Amino acid sequence: MNIDSVKDVDINGKRVFLRVDFNVPINENRIITDDNKIRSSLPTIEYLAARGAKVIVASHLGRPKGQVNEKYSLAPVAARLGEILGKEVIFVPDCVGEETKKVVGGLKPGDVALLENLRFHPEEEKNDPAFSRELASLADIYVNDAFGTAHRAHASTAGVPRLLPSAAGLLMEKEIEYLSKVVTNPVKPFVAIIGGAKVSDKIGVIENLLEKVDTLILGGGMANTFLKAQGYEMGNSLVEEDKVDLAGETLKKAAGRGVTLLLPSDLVVTEAVSPESAHKVVAKDQVPAGWAAVDIGPESAKMFSEAIKQANTIVWNGPMGVFEMEPFARGTEAVARAVAESNATSVVGGGESAAAVKKVGVAGKISHISTGGGASLEFLEGKELPGIKALMR
Repeated sequence: MNIDSVKDVDINGKRVFLRVDFNVPINENRIITDDNKIRSSLPTIEYLAARGAKVIVASHLGRPKGQVNEKYSLAPVAARLGEILGKEVIFVPDCVGEETKKVVGGLKPGDVALLENLRFHPEEEKNDPAFSRELASLADIYVNDAFGTAHRAHASTAGVPRLLPSAAGLLMEKEIEYLSKVVTNPVKPFVAIIGGAKVSDKIGVIENLLEKVDTLILGGGMANTFLKAQGYEMGNSLVEEDKVDLAGETLKKAAGRGVTLLLPSDLVVTEAVSPESAHKVVAKDQVPAGWAAVDIGPESAKMFSEAIKQANTIVWNGPMGVFEMEPFARGTEAVARAVAESNATSVVGGGESAAAVKKVGVAGKISHISTGGGASLEFLEGKELPGIKALMR
């Protein structure tokens, strides 16, 4: 991809508009409960500040629907960023307007300022040209480090980079590098693991990956729809009835292309989807009426792990079951361990898959954990991401 890196740009003394993804979880006491997204962009912020840039950091938080809403203010994020950086981060109470221009105009080389939530203005999500011009007027250079919003054509991701010299931040560069490697030039054997609840959410990714992978492993709720397509009775399991035929066609496509497609051979089933409910392991053809599949069973976990061990490239998106409930997290945890123990280049995308590798304590053994769930899915689907396209020369 023909995109400048922030390392290719002269930033000394320049005002740099840095789009980040600081959409972090904040509780009712305005305390950030997970600062991983802030830490992910630290290398870029520190790189810019150390080289004398005047760093103007911009992000969205939540969905305030174009209204000023204190619940979605980035003020706590500015405070946390300052703590992590060990220096003052100037919080600007708006992202446009005269007061904002005045604060930005007073920045000295190495200073870091954080603008208030971009989405307090409806023009941000509409990619309004006038709003883009206002944001662009604050800076000399644009840097995008927000891969998590790269699939959104908003003013700060698609509008502003058309108006200023633009580059990718260090995190954005890393995301593009690893995901491109997987999509365009994977070292074989290539194993993809796709989980999650619904076939409809991932069918584009599955179809695109069928062109590239040697083995495709399917788990989670979506596997139930594929098992139904093979003629198995799934009891009260989540099944997308209107996608059963599509699942059947996908199974035929995989066979036609010589792709090994693995589905669970055994399942953890429960009477009610609750951690306290009775549950047991059954073969895929033994799901009792009225019971629901909520995880892959131990035989499936072993079979999936064996296939993962053979890989030189792995991509994983989506859990193997109702991972957030402790009794139904075993399958996802087993896959996390197998991916970490492999010698492959491994890319993990999606919030629950990323949470799994962290929970099991193996995040450090994964080659790359993507910060963008939706964006990484669309990238793997082969779609053009507006935030990346806008950076291309």
